[in-house]
Amino acid sequence: MAKREFFGTDGIRGRVGDSIINPEFVTKLGWAAGKILAGRGTNKVLIGKDTRISGYMLESALEAGLSAAGINIGLLGPMPTPAIAYLTKTFRSEAGIVISASHNPYYDNGIKFFSSTGHKLDDDIELAIEAQMKEKMTCVESDRLGKASRINDAAGRYIEYCKGTFPSELSLSGLKVVVDCAHGATYHIAPDVLRELGATVIEIGTAPDGLNINHKVGATSLRACIEAVKKHKADLGFALDGDGDRIMLVDEHCDVIDGDQIIFIIARDALRLGNLGGGVVGTKMSNLGMEVAFEKLGIPFERADVGDRYVMELLKKKGWSIGGENSGHVLNLNYSSTGDGIVAGLQVIAAMLRANMSLSALNSGFIKFPQKLINVKFKNKGRDPLTNPAVLASVHKAEKAMGDTGRVLLRESGTEPLIRVMVEAESEEDSTGWAQYIADEVKKAG
Repeated sequence: MAKREFFGTDGIRGRVGDSIINPEFVTKLGWAAGKILAGRGTNKVLIGKDTRISGYMLESALEAGLSAAGINIGLLGPMPTPAIAYLTKTFRSEAGIVISASHNPYYDNGIKFFSSTGHKLDDDIELAIEAQMKEKMTCVESDRLGKASRINDAAGRYIEYCKGTFPSELSLSGLKVVVDCAHGATYHIAPDVLRELGATVIEIGTAPDGLNINHKVGATSLRACIEAVKKHKADLGFALDGDGDRIMLVDEHCDVIDGDQIIFIIARDALRLGNLGGGVVGTKMSNLGMEVAFEKLGIPFERADVGDRYVMELLKKKGWSIGGENSGHVLNLNYSSTGDGIVAGLQVIAAMLRANMSLSALNSGFIKFPQKLINVKFKNKGRDPLTNPAVLASVHKAEKAMGDTGRVLLRESGTEPLIRVMVEAESEEDSTGWAQYIADEVKKAG
């Protein structure tokens, strides 16, 4: 398969104003996508975005490019990524386009696409769009230009969808829930979903100004959620990321429940209900403790490469439904075609209510191995730290010392110029020590 020039594991992403995240490039991207998608059915594409300030500019650029290719546009405004996937399918659109850099700071942004089925675009379509980008941009005749319209009830539709994934015989009445929306795309969605299901909601991270997305709030910065759970004596906390496709939870004791633990809770509950439908897919970053816990339950478990695209591919191959990443991307294909933070959180609450247990008690049975992750920046793209002999030697030394009681994973980030060094071991001392030892060698090599 040909190598992608622009598309990464999760769309196209970069700093606003650089060589790809700028009006000129994004206009042509919209045109190229429009040319490839034109004539496939309704000739309509939906565009949604998160709350970062550059979304206005990029939305207009995409709109211009799509219109020039003769594609009609439905504008959703600020909406979570999973909402755009859902609405693309609901409206029978050719594609859905998300303007978001997920958990990144406000000065980054990105573009990702969903197909008419609500799944990420197939590789061959992404490659066809990239090939079209090399062609000279043209414009259809004026009577064939695409028209743009705003879809005003998009938020309400998605709120009802989320509520519909929660068992009708259960209620959140009596539960106090902190909801941290990271000043992102769920700010006008998640609190209403929980409120309408009966919960008492404490909101944080629901005042976006275009610049504060993911800043000291949300799934990647949990202190605010932890402090709010403690202050309000809440039963649990939801911490979503900027585009709402990942979630981390905080239990009543203010301990963090990460993506691995969320997947464990959801899968064990599905097993008890008799609808697990096979096994669970994690990634190479999934905690070894989850693998051990699933083995005790007799639940098959397999690892995919890091990235929800690869988790999805393995789920489809195996015919399974549940999987995800420790970062909080949780997939349950019984409900959604992509990772959905709100829906995953509701599934955990449903498991709590069915078991009549607190979140901390529900998490028992999964003992995490100490895991240390160090991100090492590298600037020299001419070098590959992952093939450097000194780096490889440091990994071999660590693996030999830990034997079967630990593991090492090095990988290049798909969205940032980083090498991720991860070590798991039976003791905190070993995981931290070996991770730092290997990270130091990566720094020298990069």
